[in-house]
Amino acid sequence: MLQVVNVTKNFGGQPVLRDVSFMLNAGERAGLVGSNGSGKSTLLRIIAGQEPADSGQVQLTGFGGMGYLAQALPFAPEETVQQVLDRAMGEHTRAWAAMQQAAEQMSQTTEPATLAQLTTAYAKAETRFEAAGGYGLPAALAAALSALELDSVPPELAVAHLSGGQKTRLALAGLLVQQPRLLLLDEPTNHLDLAALDWLTGWLAAYDGAVLVVSHDRAWLDEVTTRTLALDPVSHTLQDFAGNYSAFVEHQAQTLDQQWQAYQAQQQEITHLRHTAQQLRGLAHFRRGGKADTNDKFAKGFFGNRSAGTMGRAKQIERRLEHLQTEGRLDKPGRQWGLRLEFAAGDDGARQVLQLTDVGLAFGRRWLLRQINLTVTHGERIALVGPNGSGKTSLLRLIAGQLSPTSGTVRLGAGVRLGYMTQEQDTLDPQATPLTTLQAVAALNETDTRRLLHQFLFAGDEVFVPVGQLSFGERARLMLARLVVEGCNLLLLDEPLNHMDLTSRERFEVALTQFGGTILTAGHDRMFMERVATGMWTIAAGGIRVT
Repeated sequence: MLQVVNVTKNFGGQPVLRDVSFMLNAGERAGLVGSNGSGKSTLLRIIAGQEPADSGQVQLTGFGGMGYLAQALPFAPEETVQQVLDRAMGEHTRAWAAMQQAAEQMSQTTEPATLAQLTTAYAKAETRFEAAGGYGLPAALAAALSALELDSVPPELAVAHLSGGQKTRLALAGLLVQQPRLLLLDEPTNHLDLAALDWLTGWLAAYDGAVLVVSHDRAWLDEVTTRTLALDPVSHTLQDFAGNYSAFVEHQAQTLDQQWQAYQAQQQEITHLRHTAQQLRGLAHFRRGGKADTNDKFAKGFFGNRSAGTMGRAKQIERRLEHLQTEGRLDKPGRQWGLRLEFAAGDDGARQVLQLTDVGLAFGRRWLLRQINLTVTHGERIALVGPNGSGKTSLLRLIAGQLSPTSGTVRLGAGVRLGYMTQEQDTLDPQATPLTTLQAVAALNETDTRRLLHQFLFAGDEVFVPVGQLSFGERARLMLARLVVEGCNLLLLDEPLNHMDLTSRERFEVALTQFGGTILTAGHDRMFMERVATGMWTIAAGGIRVT
């Protein structure tokens, strides 16, 4: 169904993908993994035809349509839910309109030639209509919206008012009604609550097409995929492994261990051979020099022969040594560097960090939150949970001052320095660079800024790349770096793990547990919540339950 042949891609002269090749057949579910910036999203865009490769080919055979879910969801600023769905059903809608037009024109003429032309036009439109889902498509769309808990969302509502999870589910619904035979999913689990995640897992289990998915959710990858395609951030090549992610990680650990053992054994052999060769050359020199002036012909011959033999063995060992250091050389196994996070220690400031008094938030006549009365004290780490659309992001935006409450007051304590990490990374200037982003919020020279950015995996000229050209994972790291240099003592984190690779997630968890300030974080990752949170706020039916 899908064949990728020797695809290569460079950005600014730097390789991202190098001779990437693989095949994907109907019914296969492959996970595409790799560290942030390794080229996963770039490869999906190339396959989807949204970005050209520098060389290589993408071949589709026996094809029945491709669905691509991007990390950056393609919604216009004022677009409504209904307009998104209409766009997803575009060919179906256009074909139906052509059928209706041909039928109406047929009813208004008796001219045989015209009737023949209209009949042909109607038949062509009907073929397009059936290929696009036919009469069953509206019912399939309704079923998908119901399963994704979007059936109660007003069609006229602007997409901008949806939560991140609702936007992801809306994009998924638009894909599924198109009935593609190949699905390219870039971080589909981001923003999804547990119910939606379970539904997507079940849907993919019953899907008989091919799936290529990028995700940093290890448990979900293990459940959904049976094959792992891993992009190496150093060589920029792809490794194809027949197994799920956990099996791949175990295999990689064993392989790395074997590589280290072989490398260390070779280094020991090289050291031994070098030492032996030096000893033999020294011995040969001693024998030549020590008997050079003797008049004993027998001794001259004896030591001369012994010296030649010793030198021959030394040269033989040196040839072996040269081979081990050239053609037979084993490279030192790489240990990939990971994200380093060192938040500034949060000072006590006021013990009362945040107070919500009779807070309510309404959109039109619909109340999202009502009568919220809560207090947060210094040092608490609160996990904010609830279904998509329940108001988690809206509550964080209220606290950050990006929304005004319909009723009640939101008050921060004295000395509170608030840092807000949004879901959609819209607080970053796409024209800025990582270097200028940090220098805009802290008095740092270029050397100190680059040193700090290096801790967040921005090396070399990567600090000069415009934010708009960074991957979503790289942007997430940059937002974290900015929080660090701002010295915030109250962190509002909206789905902070989205777009982070697995190593970065683990280090982020450790950093938050060591952070001395106050944290309010929204998310659906149960392991993350268990490791980080000291308390939980559950949003349901417009209220908040504290546990």
